[in-house]
Amino acid sequence: MEKLTPQEEEAMLAIWKTGEGIVKSFMAAMSPPVPPYTTLASTVKNLEKKGYLTSRLIGNAYLYAPAISEEAYKQKFMGNVVKDYFENSYKELVSFFAQKNKISAEELKEIIGLIEGKNQE
Repeated sequence: MEKLTPQEEEAMLAIWKTGEGIVKSFMAAMSPPVPPYTTLASTVKNLEKKGYLTSRLIGNAYLYAPAISEEAYKQKFMGNVVKDYFENSYKELVSFFAQKNKISAEELKEIIGLIEGKNQE
């Protein structure tokens, strides 16, 4: 699985949100500023070539659908971020965000609750 460019990631977020659709439906799901139709259409074609999308021709329009789930993408690339930037330690990752005031004590308590809940299953 190849890492996506920021432009491709933005397109995939809209595609995951939409599910199967045409380029115009993906545009409608994007936050402003929305790229021009031709730019997004080129990005969608590149995503298909990279294996992130499947397509089928319906009449004279292509219907695209995600070939990879958002969860699978996050799992793959967050693991790489942790490995490459945080010495393969999720503790280091959380510590980094805590030191930068990007995560609150309340959010940390929620995370601990999630972890403890999983450990009880």
